[in-house]
Amino acid sequence: MKRRVVITGMGATTPIGASVAESLESLKAGRGGVRFMPEFDRMKDMQGRLGAPVEGVDLLKHYDRKVRRTMGRVALLALHATEQAVDQAKLDEALFDSGRAGVAYGSTSGSSSELERFSGPLMLEGSMRGLQSNAFLRFMAHTCAANLAKHYRLKGRVASTCTACTSGSQAIGEGYELIRAGTQDVMICGGAEEMHYTTAVTFDLLMATSVHFNDSPDESPRPFDRRRDGLVVGEAAGTLVLEELEHARARGAEILGEVLGYASNCDGGHMTSPDPEGMRAVIELALADAHIAPNEVGYVNAHGTGTPVGDIAESQATFQVFGGKVPVSSLKGFVGHTLGACGAIEAAWCLGALRDGFLPAGKNLDEVDPECAPLDYVRECRDTTERVFVSNNFAFGGINTSMVIRVGEPLDAGAEGSQQG
Repeated sequence: MKRRVVITGMGATTPIGASVAESLESLKAGRGGVRFMPEFDRMKDMQGRLGAPVEGVDLLKHYDRKVRRTMGRVALLALHATEQAVDQAKLDEALFDSGRAGVAYGSTSGSSSELERFSGPLMLEGSMRGLQSNAFLRFMAHTCAANLAKHYRLKGRVASTCTACTSGSQAIGEGYELIRAGTQDVMICGGAEEMHYTTAVTFDLLMATSVHFNDSPDESPRPFDRRRDGLVVGEAAGTLVLEELEHARARGAEILGEVLGYASNCDGGHMTSPDPEGMRAVIELALADAHIAPNEVGYVNAHGTGTPVGDIAESQATFQVFGGKVPVSSLKGFVGHTLGACGAIEAAWCLGALRDGFLPAGKNLDEVDPECAPLDYVRECRDTTERVFVSNNFAFGGINTSMVIRVGEPLDAGAEGSQQG
């Protein structure tokens, strides 16, 4: 029998709240975190000027110099979210030292600001003078996972999932599979992303950023809306603590939900153009892993970045699996596209929202694009008693993920078709 995997802690540091609870309040109030970015003024020919930074959290004051020595902003964001999740799960040093607890964490890259700080003197002056010997530890690709492992003195598995927009969701999937297989009992899982102009430039070059709402930042991005014109970059971090069911029960942990299924696949085609067939397939694989039918799902959290092509492709794939009855929304209208963090913060938000009895609405969805499939788009928060949701994420390289999560205490084995056997 496969081991069952539950969620015992969650944390989020986002543009709309420094915790999951604060973020949920913003979602219910329709309060977004996108603003005009004068910080991008140095890029004079960049058209998209919007962003969604984390504000109100002074990480440099929150963490002393010793903690920050090997951490850039992306790792500090990851730590801030992880502290919340670890505290809620009530994990202790004995467990960290056991070798049965590990970390799976990702980001699109390491700290871009630290890489810029390091490479500037080399490129502009041809000099190593003033460079710090530990700078690489702040901008290396696996800086989040390695720094979290070091901070908590973890002796178990360390996995870095640097797959752009699926980094956070793949980290959760990695932790889920390691626990289910018996390799670990507990995994700290999530993703983070820091705000940096190079990210905005990347999407601007691809003509994928929102450019028509620079004077009205709160109106963009607009997932699935007829007037959407591209994504907005954001920064955030999200963390879930995953744990084997009986291990969690034995130590008296509060169980927030259960990961019923997970899948990841690749389109095997274009590097940036979305493929509805790959999206459809990964959702079906996740449902099969969870042993549930599409009609048992009460809500679908869409990737929904607000790009013209991506939203159409995703809506088509979602419709092929679920038809038009299941409620669907994207939450990126609130915080933009947080890239490596999005899969983790969205899973935490949806878990919290369904626990609190509401379906989160998409922001800025005034008129559904007629080219998008006829789904039941959630345009205002709804009361709900649903407990099973699917969360989907898709990344450059044709990498797709889908997770199936049930909110609340697990049902006894055999009590529902969704339980794994």
